[in-house]
Amino acid sequence: MTSVLDSPAAAAPLAAPAPVKRRRGRRDPGVIVLATLVALVLLLLVAFPVARLIGAAFSPDGLATLARIVTDPVNHRIVGNTMLLGVIVGVVGTVIGFLFAYAQVRIKFRGKRALHLLAMTPIVAPPFAVATAVITLFGRNGAISYGILGVQGDVYGLPGLVLVLSLSFFPVAYMNFKGMLESLDPSLDEAASGLGASRLRIFLSVTLPMLVPGFAGSFLLLFVEAIADLANPLVLGGDFTVLASRAYLAVTGEFNTSAGAAYSLTILLPALLVFLVQRYWVSRRSVVTVTGKPAGRSQPIAAASIRVPILTIVVLLSALILTIYATVLIGGFLQVPGVNNAFTLDHFRFVLTGIGSQAMSDTALMALVAAPVAGILGMLIAWLVVRKLRRFAGLFDFIGMMGLAVPGTVLGIGYALAYITPTTVFGIQLLPALAGGTAAAGGAIAIIMVYVARSLPSGQRAGIAALNQIDPAIEEASTSLGANSATTFRTVTLPLIQSALITGLTFAFARSMTTLSPIVFLTTPEIKVMTSQILAEVDAGRFGNAFAYCTVLIVIVLLLISLINLLVRKVIFRGRTHRR
Repeated sequence: MTSVLDSPAAAAPLAAPAPVKRRRGRRDPGVIVLATLVALVLLLLVAFPVARLIGAAFSPDGLATLARIVTDPVNHRIVGNTMLLGVIVGVVGTVIGFLFAYAQVRIKFRGKRALHLLAMTPIVAPPFAVATAVITLFGRNGAISYGILGVQGDVYGLPGLVLVLSLSFFPVAYMNFKGMLESLDPSLDEAASGLGASRLRIFLSVTLPMLVPGFAGSFLLLFVEAIADLANPLVLGGDFTVLASRAYLAVTGEFNTSAGAAYSLTILLPALLVFLVQRYWVSRRSVVTVTGKPAGRSQPIAAASIRVPILTIVVLLSALILTIYATVLIGGFLQVPGVNNAFTLDHFRFVLTGIGSQAMSDTALMALVAAPVAGILGMLIAWLVVRKLRRFAGLFDFIGMMGLAVPGTVLGIGYALAYITPTTVFGIQLLPALAGGTAAAGGAIAIIMVYVARSLPSGQRAGIAALNQIDPAIEEASTSLGANSATTFRTVTLPLIQSALITGLTFAFARSMTTLSPIVFLTTPEIKVMTSQILAEVDAGRFGNAFAYCTVLIVIVLLLISLINLLVRKVIFRGRTHRR
């Protein structure tokens, strides 16, 4: 799978190192114990909830729902809506991500740092912040549509969802293309230019073909994100019903978890198929651009035929994104955003006291617990897959990535079935036993487990990418001096992949703080989660409170991410730097 995260790029050696025989995991009892523990954790985090959901989908009520999905024209329309939304968002989001990445890496202009920060903003924002701002700006009484243009806009349904989901998820494609463009060998462009090709011809005949795996991977990732998203269809869907919102209605409105599981299974099947196709595509198609030979740097493009159209589109999209997030930040200080724009602090008083303060503390605490677990677990899986396991390396990698492949709505319903409802395995009642029989503690543990499962894949991929750049002889030297595998991992490997660990921790915390689809099924009256509270405020039409929540959430995420980076760099590694 193509990584969508920044990973440390090691300088390619001028001469390949002598091959080092990999130490087999079966000869090291510590590795066998560690692999067994990691396997059990992965089974509890992903495999068991998905198995419970599949079992519920094939119960009598679930089978009846599956039969209606096959035969009922209404359900046919819902399935068609979901696939149509996924395809359009996949195409639009991939194109936007490519344009931003190409401008960032290849086009000559000022303000690249600002463009990068703007492109990354959706990662630290709640999933429906964009939807709420779009309604405020372009809805029936929108500040722009009605207040400036004098028309009653209609942003509900497919057009609004495409706009919001594309702007929310395009950073996935942006980071993917940014990494690929930075690694392309500029000598290819120079060779084409030496043969007399224009900049436009080089772009069409050299650059784009080399990025085909990036286009395929980005489209598939965005397709899965779009069909699995729950928050935005609940806010903007209108009459355009998709499978995620239909599953949510079955569980929360009809109190039929088996029907919800059946609808979720309909989301799970194409999502897993897309995931497997992507893995097969990446493993079969290889575009080699890093050869170990000195390649120099590509020259920024100043040709008007490419620079002007791409920058025009990027600037217009940037202006739209900036307007949307400015609305989020300013809206919390307005009485009724877009209607009564008088200044007020009431919304922030609401957020910072009572339920709001509890939601902040509960969410931050659970995210702070989940982030290091996800980060360390991702590094352990990466280490086992790359260094210690042979026969089961692919299986470990696949199960670890299931947290990304399984849609959030599906995972949430699976967790509700596996851990919130009484579930006994070998005579042991799973989550209530861990939580001392307390529903609130059980809900909190389930939410933390979801956070870990959803955040794990990013750290895992970053760790695998980092370890593949490190000569195994470095760790073998530690082993030859008498250190066991645990000591080698802690004192040698982990410091070497420090950047990958920070990437995993950062993404884990940001994703935990902003996720909604899985945990909406797991919240209890005693546990307050900020994203769930924001959804409640949006449903009630209190957009000012929702914007205040979003602003506070973004500030918390940025502050704690900075703190996590500082602690990892200065405390855990004590400021040590390792250069290869």
